Amino acid sequence: MARKRIREDEDAAIDMTPMLDIVFIMLIFFIVTTSFVKEAGIDVNKPDASQATKKPSANIFIAIRANGEVWMDKRMVDVERVGANIERLLAEQPTDMVVIQADKEAKHGVVVQVMDQIKEAGIEKISIAAEDD
Repeated sequence: MARKRIREDEDAAIDMTPMLDIVFIMLIFFIVTTSFVKEAGIDVNKPDASQATKKPSANIFIAIRANGEVWMDKRMVDVERVGANIERLLAEQPTDMVVIQADKEAKHGVVVQVMDQIKEAGIEKISIAAEDD
């Protein structure tokens, strides 16, 4: 009777396909559930405030320079177009709060115009950024 010999050169191989499928599914899940912040794109000299508090993070930031330039989503926009740009950003990612980063030398009138545009776009919660002492 002939004996069957087990070939020793056959290695046990682990199929990596299911693990790679799981990794790609997790990657897609994290990409889809990540919230993207729309930054203003510039730095401004915010005024100091002794009573400044941390607020929950917002997704839309609007920066106002000392010379009256308004920046949203890393580009300069007209004050009259702030509302339309917010509506576009809200269509991409809904939020209920906008943060205004106004320079301490910015004109009060420009800040109020921007706030009016934000309210017209349907957002009631507006936060003004300040430096903590």
